[in-house]
Amino acid sequence: MFDKRITVFMGHYGSGKTFTAVNYALALAKLGKPVSIYDLDIVNPYFRTVDALEVLDKNGVELVVSPFAETNVDIPAMNAKSYKMVDDKSRYAVADIGGDDRGALALGRFRDKIIEENDYDVLWVVNCFRPETRTIDGALEIMAEIEQTGKLKFTGIVNNANLGIETTAEDILSGYQFTLELSKKTNLPVKFSSVRRDLMGDKLKKLKDILTIDPIKYGDWL
Repeated sequence: MFDKRITVFMGHYGSGKTFTAVNYALALAKLGKPVSIYDLDIVNPYFRTVDALEVLDKNGVELVVSPFAETNVDIPAMNAKSYKMVDDKSRYAVADIGGDDRGALALGRFRDKIIEENDYDVLWVVNCFRPETRTIDGALEIMAEIEQTGKLKFTGIVNNANLGIETTAEDILSGYQFTLELSKKTNLPVKFSSVRRDLMGDKLKKLKDILTIDPIKYGDWL
């Protein structure tokens, strides 16, 4: 965790990929890293990352979104500043990609430069409690679709098992076991688990790596 300059987060609708990407960027900033977060979901102009603009700005994280974010204009468009993700190697880049294979289309235009730099992770954010990814076969099918469109292979998996405000430590552990099974099927490592700070305790000590989040600030994003 935190060892690549570019970290791309992808996942199916409702997986919590945007929520995870925002918290990952904030964690990088708290480590003193210069970081920008790029919302590259050109299919849906109602960008969730923009909801976190205030807290991102407060923590020194640059947010790059469509020029039509927070408007009623339904035009697939990408901010010209998005190319800084691959061109400005002085900053860490966190990318939030759309929630299906169409959303992954935006990633394709950056593929060659990302591979050339070879300092990246492409992480599959999975919530095993979502209908489409509650089975290993379902998760594998969606992963394959997104990989084919985005033209970049996943390099790791993120356990973001949650049931919103009803989430328990047991739910997160259940999700961790799910991602371990997914890891065996794909030969991809489980990079970390996303855990609400108030759920941290002895039960979750067995998890290898944890990205803690604050439910007071981000509760309704779960």
